[in-house]
Amino acid sequence: MSMGASLLLFFAATYAIAWSCFIAVAVAYPLSTVWGQVLLLVGTFSPSFVALALTHRIQGRGGVRTLFARVVQGSAPLRWYVFAVGYIAAIKLVTALIHRSLTGQWPRFGVSPLYLIPFAIAISTPVQAGEEIGWRGFALPRLASRLGLGPASIVLGVIWAVWHLPLFFVHEADTFGQSFPIFTIQVVAISIAISLLYAKSDGGLLVPMLFHAAVNNTKDIVPSASPGATNTFGLHASLVAWIAAALVWMFAIVMLAWMARTETSRARRYAAWRGDVGGAAETSTASPARSAT
Repeated sequence: MSMGASLLLFFAATYAIAWSCFIAVAVAYPLSTVWGQVLLLVGTFSPSFVALALTHRIQGRGGVRTLFARVVQGSAPLRWYVFAVGYIAAIKLVTALIHRSLTGQWPRFGVSPLYLIPFAIAISTPVQAGEEIGWRGFALPRLASRLGLGPASIVLGVIWAVWHLPLFFVHEADTFGQSFPIFTIQVVAISIAISLLYAKSDGGLLVPMLFHAAVNNTKDIVPSASPGATNTFGLHASLVAWIAAALVWMFAIVMLAWMARTETSRARRYAAWRGDVGGAAETSTASPARSAT
């Protein structure tokens, strides 16, 4: 199977499963019901279900074992673990300071006790394998082989953001009625940060999973959501959301510059990150020059 075909099949199957589940939750099975919770879980884990199935088809059991092994691979310096845990928390606290300086008032803060956040991150980090085996373990190295890590991060970020779209119509979800365009802007910047951590971990998924868990559990230190919002496709959002979006993109631009500067030296690692070394290899239509840009 060509690399392009495997990517298209991955995205199509992931969307088909996830959107079927998420739409069912939105229109028929509220999150307060058992079926709603089951459908949400299946939809959320769809990227990894599909990635494991395709990896088995392309590379056999050895490829699946290699992909699973990346879940516990965390070969990155300690500073990147600190970055993973603290990045969004720092963004939100700086956002609060900027909000105060612009308006003279503090934004509203979250109500969850701060001392519970480290425990929530620790507990939810393994759960992120349900997404990250698919998005970063399967899709990212294949996209990066064709586009380079920076452009691949942006493309994957848009696809990842749109994958969430049905959840904006689930009444019990914290995304209900919020601005999807602003969400997408933020998610693409977060995708770039996760790709940075993926590269710094030499294709390992543990640090990206830790980052993903930290994002989910620290984003509401200073909530961005607008109470009572109803315009999903509009640009109306809280000042907190706009400030946070500007901050994450300021750092994302720096990360993209690093990715572009180091692409040539990193391009040779993509085959290993795909699991092609020592196993079946996917064919690529990208030229060598294109792969190393």
